[in-house]
Formats: sequence, C-alpha cells, structure tokens
Amino acid sequence: MKPSLKHIAEHLGLSKTTVSWVLSGQAEQKNISRATAEKVLAYAASLHYQPNMIARSLNTGETKTIGLILPSISDTFYSEVAREIESRARNQGYSLMISSSESDIDREDEIIRLFKAKRVDGIILAPTKRSKVEVQRLIDEGYPLTTIDRYFPELNASYIIINNRDSCYMLTKHLINKGCKKIALLTTNSYLTTMGQRREGVEDALRESGLQLDPRLYGEVDFAGYEKNIHRVLNNIFTEVPDVDGFFFTTHILALEAFQYFYEKGIKPDFEMACIHEVPIFKVLAPQINVARMPVGEIGRTAVNSLIEQMEDAKGKAKSRKKQPYEPKRVMLSCSLEFRS
Repeated sequence: MKPSLKHIAEHLGLSKTTVSWVLSGQAEQKNISRATAEKVLAYAASLHYQPNMIARSLNTGETKTIGLILPSISDTFYSEVAREIESRARNQGYSLMISSSESDIDREDEIIRLFKAKRVDGIILAPTKRSKVEVQRLIDEGYPLTTIDRYFPELNASYIIINNRDSCYMLTKHLINKGCKKIALLTTNSYLTTMGQRREGVEDALRESGLQLDPRLYGEVDFAGYEKNIHRVLNNIFTEVPDVDGFFFTTHILALEAFQYFYEKGIKPDFEMACIHEVPIFKVLAPQINVARMPVGEIGRTAVNSLIEQMEDAKGKAKSRKKQPYEPKRVMLSCSLEFRS
C-alpha cells in the first residue's frame, strides 16, 4: 500500500498537520523541534514516501520548480547553459522543467501558459523578438522572470547578457591588426538586441580603422533554416568578393555551417576568422579561429540567483501584503577573448 500522511502520523503519534509541515520544509517556521523533524523525515524516507506535489503547492504556495524556455536545446550553447541552470537550481532545492520554443512565438506562448498552469515558481527565458507582449504580461502579473542571452531594454525585467558590442569590437580590431581589409560579417536575426549589438561592435571597429562594412560582405540568415541559407550567402560573398580575407561569425552555429561549406567547396580556410562563443570541435576544424568565450557557468548561476531573489521577494510581499515593485537585476557579463594565429 502506498504510504500516506495519515499512516506516518499515526505511526509516530503526531498530527497530520505536523507531519505535513515537516515534509514541506516548514518545520523551523512552525517551531517544530529538530528531533521531531528528523524523526518524521527518517521514517518517511524508510517508506520511500513521495509527497503529493499538487497538494503541497496548494499548501505552501510554491512547487519548488523553475521553468526554462530556450530557442533550441540542440544548440550547444543553450544546452550548456541549461546544464548550469539545472545544477544551480538543484543545489538551491529546485527542480527544472525545460522546453524549446524553436524561436516560434506561438510555441513560446503555449509553453509559458503550460508552465503557469503547472504552477512553476518562476521562468527563465531566452526570448524571441515577438516575446515582448508576453514578457510585459508576466511583468504586469508580478510573475518572477529572468531573460538570458536576449532581452528587451525598454522593459522592466531582469536579464543576464554578455558584453556583445565590446567583444565583437575587440575581435574585429584583432582581425584588422592582422591585416584584414575585406572582412565578411555573417549574422542572424539582427532585429534581436544582442545581434544588433554584435554588428555594432564590428562596424565600430571597421570605422575607426578607416574601413566600412561592404554590403557585398554582409550576410544575414534567419535562425530558422539557417543551415541552407548560409550556403547561399557564402556563395554570394565568394562570387562578389573572391579575395575576402576575413570572416566574423556572430554565433558559433553559423561558423560550424560555414566550415561545412568550405569543406564541400574545397576551400582552404586560410583567412582570418573570429566568432562569438566556442565549441570544442573548433580546435579540430579551425584551430586558428579567434573567439570570445561566453561565461556559460556564470550565466546559468546568475540567472538562477536572480530568479530565486525575485521569488523570495514575491513571497515576502505576499506575507506582508506590500505592493512596491521589484527592482530588476540587469547584469552584463564579460566574455574571455582568445586571439590565435
């Protein structure tokens, strides 16, 4: 027979309420002695007791669950971030629900509704461009939310990003110092604030050096279907400017697809290259590529810390019935740059 609160309470000679408080982590709050709490926990563990999470959430007002929405969990960057977020969340006593939006606003809205229906305590989101309305709705509802990698500067939400503009500026200056004068910029979804900042960094470095971004050397592809579109863009670049001497990739997924193109076309990549974020295979495919390493661990840890702070703030206000707004945390982390020959 499945063990129940009633069984545990009767066996230990305690009330169901006392047992419930202990198993929901409220022993100290309810002034239950450590000896009693330890006795309840030990007996429950011996029975392999699993609490009813729905009932527990109704009792405590929290599920100890965080929802994470990423554009693509197959992307190595996002999968690394997810691993860090899960590790940090687990250390703080939270479980994680992960879902992929595939950069589709309708799917993203559906996931947000699902997470809210599941009563997750807060959401970490790498938003699409059109997420703005839904993000504002969550803010208006006072729902704990932190965005990562992408953000809306005009909204009053917490976010964790990297120094996009400065990282791209310094990488581009390095390419120029190596003698590059015809640098191709390959990017995706420039309407995203982060991608716009990366382009800005590249263009600022070119401008300061008396160069400019040649329209023939600029290629932008949509994140959805980038694999085939990047080949078309590269065909155009090599046709229009066959003596291109440098490539800047605003994301590693474009660099990986470009390497595939070079291989298929028999092109020896002996030009200078730079990229935001590094994956291990770079050391095999293009050991000379200059990179800005994104602080994946710090992004994950900071996102969870930010969200938990909001959840604790909301919980405290619910008890005190205070209504003052939460002051969002806006964090910009630095990449580590590696310049190679």
